[in-house]
Amino acid sequence: MRILVPVKHVPDLQSQRSFTDGSVTRTADDGTMNELDENAVEAALQLVEAAGEGEVIALTVGGPDADAAVRKALQLGATSAIHVSDVALAGSDVFGTASVIAAAVRKVHDESPLDLVITGMAALDGLTSMLPTALAAGLGWPQATLASELSVADGAVTVVQHHPDAHVTLSAPLPAVVSVTDELNKPRFPNFKLIMAARKAEIPVWTLADLGLDPASVGAGAARTTVLDASERPPRENRQIVTDKGEGGAALATFLIERGLA
Repeated sequence: MRILVPVKHVPDLQSQRSFTDGSVTRTADDGTMNELDENAVEAALQLVEAAGEGEVIALTVGGPDADAAVRKALQLGATSAIHVSDVALAGSDVFGTASVIAAAVRKVHDESPLDLVITGMAALDGLTSMLPTALAAGLGWPQATLASELSVADGAVTVVQHHPDAHVTLSAPLPAVVSVTDELNKPRFPNFKLIMAARKAEIPVWTLADLGLDPASVGAGAARTTVLDASERPPRENRQIVTDKGEGGAALATFLIERGLA
C-alpha cells in the first residue's frame, strides 16, 4: 500500500491576521500543518498498518517555511516527505495549487505506482474544500470525498459519507483520490523518537522545472480570482461589557430578548 498525503502549511488561526498586497501576511514563526490534514495522515497510516507493508509520503506546496507541514507529518509517522517550492507559485489559487500537486503526484506515481492520494476535507485558512476534486480532475483519477468511514479491499476504495438524513457509500477503483472528514479518526500523538528524526530529515525540494510546469500556469497571474481590496476589520463600536458577578446569564438573556434574538 503506497499512499501520498498532501498537507498544507496554514497560518495560526488564533493569531492576529494582516494583509500584504491582498494576500495574508506570513512570517517564519507563524504557521502550522492544517489541522484537518492530520486526519488524512492518520487514515493513510492506518491503511498501511492494516496492509502490513507500504509507505506514506507527505507532500506540501509553499514557500521555504512550508516544510514545517511535512515535518509534522513525519512526526506523526509518515515515511518520507516532499516539498514543492518555487517563487512563481506565490498567489496561486486552488486550481493552480491542484495542478502543481497533480504534477507532483504523477512524478511520484511514475517512479513507483501509488494506490491512493488522501487529503483532508478542507484547509482551515480558505475552507473551499475544492482541492480534492480539482486534484482528481487533474489526475484523471476517480474520487471519493468526505469519508467518515474508509476501507480498501480487492483493488478498490470504499468510503461512507455521513449526512444528516442518510449515509452514502461510494466505491472507486485504485488509484483514487479520497478526502476524509474529522469524524474518520483521532490523529495519534507524535512520539519523541519521530520528533527528533523529523527535525533532522532531509526533505527534497522540487521546483516547477522539476515538474515540467510552465510558471505562467500558476501564481497570481494565472489565478481565476483577484483580490480587489483588503483592509483590517474596523473596531467594534457600542459594545456593552458586563462584568459577571453572578448575573451575567440574566443580562445576556435580557440583551438578546430586547433585540428579538431569543
